[in-house]
Amino acid sequence: MKHSITFLFLFICFLGMAEYTIVIHGGAGTISKKTVRTETELEIRTALSDALKLGDKLLAQGELAIVVVEKVVMFLEDSPLFNAGKGAVFNHEGRQEMDACIMDGRDLSSGAVAGVTNLKNPIVGARLVKDSTRHVFLSGDRAQEFCLSKGAEYADSSYFFVQRRWDYFQKVLEQENNTKGKNDGGAAYMDEGSLKFGTVGCVVLDQSGNLAAATSTGGLTNKKYGRIGDSPVVGAGTYANNSSCAISCTGTGEYFIRGTIARDVSALMEFKGLSLDKAGKETLDKLTKMKGDGGFIGVDKKGNVIMLFNTEGMYRGYKKSSMDQPVVQLYQKE
Repeated sequence: MKHSITFLFLFICFLGMAEYTIVIHGGAGTISKKTVRTETELEIRTALSDALKLGDKLLAQGELAIVVVEKVVMFLEDSPLFNAGKGAVFNHEGRQEMDACIMDGRDLSSGAVAGVTNLKNPIVGARLVKDSTRHVFLSGDRAQEFCLSKGAEYADSSYFFVQRRWDYFQKVLEQENNTKGKNDGGAAYMDEGSLKFGTVGCVVLDQSGNLAAATSTGGLTNKKYGRIGDSPVVGAGTYANNSSCAISCTGTGEYFIRGTIARDVSALMEFKGLSLDKAGKETLDKLTKMKGDGGFIGVDKKGNVIMLFNTEGMYRGYKKSSMDQPVVQLYQKE
């Protein structure tokens, strides 16, 4: 009798253990064995793995999806390896202009910041906009002032200085000067490695069945005129809805904005009844036909995962509660 009661208790506990899933990306583009140095590859794989382990730990403790996506993106922002936070690229004036967005699938509440220059973690600013205002999107100096007044951490411009980013920025400026008068410097907007987008993102399904998404970026090297990409735009680079999926994108932002790529995946699931995988592939096909480069990650309410892209590679990984170790991948054929 005693053994039967023990077995019944363990069985009930097992049934009560809800599953969870976390998926992350660190950018897409010209990412191959030829373009990524061995030591850099190891650093990136370690950083992605550590980010997934952090998220896994929080989810196992029962944290909400919205909390986990913020914490994991903060972790990635603190790494100089990615084009977000500390590793953000230089704009035309030699400064960082950073964008971020966060969205809660429970109620579609969201917050975003754009063009902030001294927030150590732009994703924290996005969360503050979501939770502390009736607005969705704040930009520029006043957005930064608001976030700092609410407790976001300030970082001097020296914090964001990464030598390899600066060296590449100088090469881009030189290229632009050599082509001055021939075009608007458009060829000089490409990110490091000619076509490598280091935007970071995270999507999560928590134990309660909630979805959330977060994305953060430094944009494009040598960007001008206060350019803003897709990352902070709800429906373009970031989207989450408990009834469908959570999506975070990376790539040539203008195309993701025009195609409302993040929202499209969700809409195909909601209105056409497609699975996450089919909706993702149909949306990627649309992006490719538009001649847009990049990719996106996603998770649905059942814990299904997509990591889709049309470039040579995408820094990416995922971890499910049923897995012992996270999966981390960089290249197309992995």
